[in-house]
Amino acid sequence: MLNPDGVYLGNYRCSLMGFDLNRHWLDPSPWAHPTLHGVKQLIIQMYNDPKTSLEFYIDIHAHSTMMNGFMYGNIFEDEERFQRQAIFPKLLCQNAEDFSYSSTSFNRDAVKAGTGRRFLGGLLDHTSYCYTLEVSFYSYIISGTTAAVPYTEEAYMKLGRNVARTFLDYYRLNSMVEKVAIPMPRLRCKDLGCRRHTREKFHLGSSSGANLQGH
Repeated sequence: MLNPDGVYLGNYRCSLMGFDLNRHWLDPSPWAHPTLHGVKQLIIQMYNDPKTSLEFYIDIHAHSTMMNGFMYGNIFEDEERFQRQAIFPKLLCQNAEDFSYSSTSFNRDAVKAGTGRRFLGGLLDHTSYCYTLEVSFYSYIISGTTAAVPYTEEAYMKLGRNVARTFLDYYRLNSMVEKVAIPMPRLRCKDLGCRRHTREKFHLGSSSGANLQGH
């Protein structure tokens, strides 16, 4: 919680001093934006620590106009990095009925340059993924239906649990991909009983990162 004073007053976007904190990541002031300044320094310290692997940054916000939960991600020139960035929200969509992958977008709008997602996406290397998780103030629509389901405290908590489950799925998938990348020892025909030897492979699909195919 980076905006405790503003939230205490009933604000959902601005701090006690009237700053939109998610527009000041480029150069946060220790006086005007103390929470941002402190967290930014901590993240940079973690990133520069060779003993720490900083893999995910997720900013969590409420959205005042759109339905469901969805994510914003970054755009990269590296095609593989862009594809891998799409895996986590795609997995989350499979776990959470209120999360919309179709509403998820990847951009680098100039107006968002001061957000944590944009700043850290440019600072951290290709092993790190930065997102904004947006969740509607109001309701969500389950795929295949038209009725809006109002969000409750329990529904928000459930989405949080599904995010945690998605991390589990992501690292399970990641470990499988890494195992495939390990060179397999050459086996002789007699070791295999002259049977065809196959192994599981995973293939990343289109630039949207939406396709994961097992062969």
